[in-house]
Amino acid sequence: MKDILQEIVAWKRVEVEQQKQLVPPRNLYARVERLIAGGINAHSMSRSLAESPYGIIAEFKRKSPSKGWIHEDARPMDVVPKYAAGGASALSILTDNKYFGGTLDFIPQVREAVNIPILRKEFIIDEYQLFEARSVGADAVLLIAADLSKEKCRTLTRTAHDLKLEVLLEMHSEEELEYLECEPDMAGINNRNLGTFHTDVANSFRLAEKMDTEAVKVSESGISNPDTVRQLREAGFRGFLMGECFMKEQDPGLALENFIKAI
Repeated sequence: MKDILQEIVAWKRVEVEQQKQLVPPRNLYARVERLIAGGINAHSMSRSLAESPYGIIAEFKRKSPSKGWIHEDARPMDVVPKYAAGGASALSILTDNKYFGGTLDFIPQVREAVNIPILRKEFIIDEYQLFEARSVGADAVLLIAADLSKEKCRTLTRTAHDLKLEVLLEMHSEEELEYLECEPDMAGINNRNLGTFHTDVANSFRLAEKMDTEAVKVSESGISNPDTVRQLREAGFRGFLMGECFMKEQDPGLALENFIKAI
């Protein structure tokens, strides 16, 4: 498969500028400032993972560039509350429409129905997207090292923290571990190469010993066996982002519940 990451990021730049025309930054920023001033606090995703005996981040993902539609007719209110009830420590909601079949509206649809942290899973390249995340009730955002210069990553991390959002920083290679200097709340190792979509959980084990950070360690993608979770916990990971494993089932919430029981 061709390297699709550059294609996604190029489209995201267009998409963000289009959204700024619909909702001018000054309007969005003012709305978020009122939320923060009103004392509406976010949930701590890093703490939820650190304190959980399971640490499952259950993802609502209907589609992917590599697999196509995974669960096309899935609706957030039918799945996400069941994830929360089934023992998920946090939730990941994909908000990209073109490549993943998501939308930012998915987050406010379920925010009042769950009382655990929600991660906005997105290709974030602009601070505007951070304000969007805070405005709809997200508690954390994903920043992807492969998308960003180190300076841009540092700036976005600081802005996220100013907005009371936590940051899950996603890395894939040993070279990208340098991005830990940006001081994220959670340090994610993606077992899937975002360019080729090749997936290998061994990537988390390989990089675990080289991660010099106090951030909560998260392993992402390719996890489908409870034994793998147990082994990753022994390697120091406390969060496990899983989507396709559950979403390919007719009842993703039940699949999560059974997975946790197996752990």
